[in-house]
Amino acid sequence: MGLNLVKLCVGVDSVEDLETWIRFRLNEKERAGEEVIQFHTTRMTPKRAEELVDGGSLYWVIKGNIQVRQVINEIRPFTDPSGISRCRIVLEPTLVHTEWQPRRAFQGWRYLKCEDAPRDLKSSDEGLTALPQELRRELAELGLL
Repeated sequence: MGLNLVKLCVGVDSVEDLETWIRFRLNEKERAGEEVIQFHTTRMTPKRAEELVDGGSLYWVIKGNIQVRQVINEIRPFTDPSGISRCRIVLEPTLVHTEWQPRRAFQGWRYLKCEDAPRDLKSSDEGLTALPQELRRELAELGLL
């Protein structure tokens, strides 16, 4: 099993917001005739990229909790027009809901070992994802999720 990354999902209030944003960006790319892939651009290229693309995921922290993950398909280092080295983390556009795991704010991304990652929610947990976002947040704060 691969290594994972964890990153703050800045500007997003819920998993539903993230899903909407991903669909919007993919539709924009398709209309513009660009490669229809979803990626996240970051300043630093992970040194352990090989491990990340070997079954790893990007776990998103939304409002203080890891809530969802996306499979990492590829790591693409590049240099932007200003000459600054950057990296595109190419992601599977499908979101996988996870158990909520609290995380404090941090900058950039962090590696996340598989054994420390929250488990995926199963179809039997579908009722949890149907709860309103605010109720899920309150339940998580009480330690009930």
